Amino acid sequence: MPKAFVLLLSMAASTKDKADKETPLMKQFNEIKSKYPDAILLFRVGDFYETFGEDAVKTASIVGIVLTRRANGSGSYIELAGFPHHSLDSYLPRLVRAGYRVAVCDQLEDPKMTKTIVKRGVTELVTPGLSYNDKVLENRSNNFLASVHFVKENAGVSF
Repeated sequence: MPKAFVLLLSMAASTKDKADKETPLMKQFNEIKSKYPDAILLFRVGDFYETFGEDAVKTASIVGIVLTRRANGSGSYIELAGFPHHSLDSYLPRLVRAGYRVAVCDQLEDPKMTKTIVKRGVTELVTPGLSYNDKVLENRSNNFLASVHFVKENAGVSF
């Protein structure tokens, strides 16, 4: 067999093994994360918001919570950092003030009403420039926002 063909077969088997080993929860997380690759994804799991992988490393460092790891199927692990859902108002502002976009992913159905994995979706995308949460903004000082808009050879700036 040609070496290139053997290499392709090996890569295909490795990709299939990875997909087989991924838990349903992590598959759902990865699907949602792929839609918001530049945001920290706060993924609601029961009474907690969990972060995984690089998001967990960043979150643990910024908000001062424990970084741990969890099994991601058989034989592989992924970084994990989480906090209780009722603490969102204290942790979300810290992430945004650190300059990160944050996608808040909530459970969209009651876990008691389904026998499969709970449906989840992003319910809020918070950035340093856009927030519906009063706790993200500093209410005792000025909050500045600037915007630049380009149309063909013209540009507009607003502050």
